[in-house]
Amino acid sequence: MSPQEIVNGAPLDSAPLNRMLRPTRPFYWSVRREIWENRSIYIAPLAVAGVVMFGLLVGASRLPANAMHMISTLDPVRRSEAMSIPFAIAAGAIMVTAFIVAVFYCLGTLQSERRDRSILFWKSLPVSDLTTVLAKAAVPLVILPVIALVVMLATLLVLFVASAIMLPMNGLAPTLLMASFPIGKVAVVMVYTLVVFTLWHAPIWGWLMLVSGWARRATFLWAFGPPLALCVFERLAFNTSYLASLISYRLTGCLAEAFDTTPTAHGSVHFDLHQLDPLKFMFTPGLWVGLAVAAALFAATVWQRRYRAPL
Repeated sequence: MSPQEIVNGAPLDSAPLNRMLRPTRPFYWSVRREIWENRSIYIAPLAVAGVVMFGLLVGASRLPANAMHMISTLDPVRRSEAMSIPFAIAAGAIMVTAFIVAVFYCLGTLQSERRDRSILFWKSLPVSDLTTVLAKAAVPLVILPVIALVVMLATLLVLFVASAIMLPMNGLAPTLLMASFPIGKVAVVMVYTLVVFTLWHAPIWGWLMLVSGWARRATFLWAFGPPLALCVFERLAFNTSYLASLISYRLTGCLAEAFDTTPTAHGSVHFDLHQLDPLKFMFTPGLWVGLAVAAALFAATVWQRRYRAPL
């Protein structure tokens, strides 16, 4: 067939058709479908950010009159730690929210299409199981971290501006905030932290999606029940906790691998730009073992979806 076809006597340019059939287009539209069908992906982080900002602003307005002056008398390290607390609370709340949203999304993404029988429709389209699973995996691995980062940076900017306005009202110079809390360095730390957690948690999303495609119901119990039962069995039978330590390491162990977590002279651990250790993180065996396990779990999910029928 020639590049131009005759439709109703008029030549049709094949360029738009070729663009529609590009290999990336099914993946692109599959990712957009996931976002359209799961609005909690962006609504939940925005809602939590709004609640946290409102709470912090109300709490700041209720501080004692001499609180700001007491902070200004601290040494630079302690002052930086004290002034970063509201920003750390907001960033932590948004990250935890994104993690929870990712957990429930992965647990329901493959089971829901079997429950409502929409899997029959999606399998009738020229979209492979590999493309479908990769599009769903892109949500916890790419979409949610990007949304969380944008919300965190916007929240950081709003709190920074609000703090800069409140300092002169308490007789302090706005430059005190800029010196104690460099917003550019904090943004770099946020980006680095999100990348670290995203790569580190990849096998978790692979496991949850595998359970979502396999379990007929109660995906939450099937995902978390067996590991919990094995932890209890190991503790009772052998009086050890290797599996529990492994799970804990997979959840939060990346902090010790990606940051220099040596306590400061005041006994606290303060994540700063000079404490980033990307080389140590990149050469951590746990990172590459986790990514290999994640690839195997996602491959098993693709294979499994080929034989899944509606519930």
